[in-house]
Amino acid sequence: MTLTVQFATMIAMVLGGFYLGIIQETFRRFTPYWKEKVIFSYVIEVSFWLTQTLILFYVLFRVNGGEIRVYIFAACLLGFAMYKVFAAGIYKRLLEGIIRVAAAIHRFCANVVQALIITPIMWIVKLVVSIVLWIAGLIGSILLFLFKLVYTPIKWIFLKLYGLLPEKIQNFLYKTAGIYSIMKNIYIKCRKYITFKRR
Repeated sequence: MTLTVQFATMIAMVLGGFYLGIIQETFRRFTPYWKEKVIFSYVIEVSFWLTQTLILFYVLFRVNGGEIRVYIFAACLLGFAMYKVFAAGIYKRLLEGIIRVAAAIHRFCANVVQALIITPIMWIVKLVVSIVLWIAGLIGSILLFLFKLVYTPIKWIFLKLYGLLPEKIQNFLYKTAGIYSIMKNIYIKCRKYITFKRR
């Protein structure tokens, strides 16, 4: 390597170390959000360091064709130390400010979506359900009224006809109704017994 290339490599690696300090600070700031998920933490930690290694090696490849020398690591450490000494405090405050602004924008967008989309949709759904239930209740009431309108005269006619029947036939019909009630009770008991056995 010529001296020019070596100098460019040194500058690039110092800047790479500085960048590594910034990106590592950013990564550690968000680490608590997935700290409880152990497997995910290992995966993202390994992915992070692999990605940063590839980025630094790509920079090195573009500068000197990928030749690795000892002073390259020293230059990276120098850049990282420069970040820690001169820029870490400023960058932390800047990062917190960016996070606060991003969180405020996210809350604003969420409130707008809630107010303009979700709330109206929920209100419309509730209104439609209320209207459907009201119409169903109205139809049920009308059908019940029509049923009573038809059933009452028929019941009255049958009661009158029943009163005109001879006493023997009335007794027979009374016994038949009793038998029907007994069969109905037996059926209900059998159904309850079968349902209990299925449980």
